[in-house]
Amino acid sequence: MLLRATLFAAALLAAAPSFADPVPVPADKANYVGEWLGEKMRLKIHPDGHVEYKRDRPGKNLDLNVDLQGFHGDDFDVGTSFIKSTFVVGKPPHREQGKWKMTVDGVELTKKE
Repeated sequence: MLLRATLFAAALLAAAPSFADPVPVPADKANYVGEWLGEKMRLKIHPDGHVEYKRDRPGKNLDLNVDLQGFHGDDFDVGTSFIKSTFVVGKPPHREQGKWKMTVDGVELTKKE
């Protein structure tokens, strides 16, 4: 019975609408917008603040569509009203040998053009 109640509560939370609207990418962070690819990682940041994230790790594969909640320096927060996660940007978007690069959560990403 407890397991059923727990599953029901989790289903309600998952179905609940997000009360935090996405934050559009600010003009000074426009270089973050686009599709970024790295080893076993894909990050797509839309101008309207929607973020698609996919990362494959041993025993833990993530495939998320979340909303941008804001920037703190080079780092940015994504999530909903209930859950928030910070992407740590080691190197912000920059040009390197004619390609856009950035490092997020320790993974070097290249912007798909």
